[in-house]
Amino acid sequence: MPGEKRAGLLGLLDNFKEIFYGMASHDMTRHAIRTRASMEHLFILITMGDLLGVPILPPYYSLRLLPYVVPQISTWKRRMLREKDLTDAMA
Repeated sequence: MPGEKRAGLLGLLDNFKEIFYGMASHDMTRHAIRTRASMEHLFILITMGDLLGVPILPPYYSLRLLPYVVPQISTWKRRMLREKDLTDAMA
């Protein structure tokens, strides 16, 4: 009986540690994901900017990177051409 009670207390302590860790790191994880998405969109803008009329790199390098970028082009164009609002910066 005392072993079961101790295991229950240790289990409760472990659950508390996991909940506290999740609460402490959730915001950092969301920020890291947003930063990664912004960097990916910036990379696509630099390499495929001529699709929007922004000539940055020579077309040779853009064509070399095209196979890696094709799956993301539609969402990237939608994000770049979307109207921006003040609330977008706060989110």
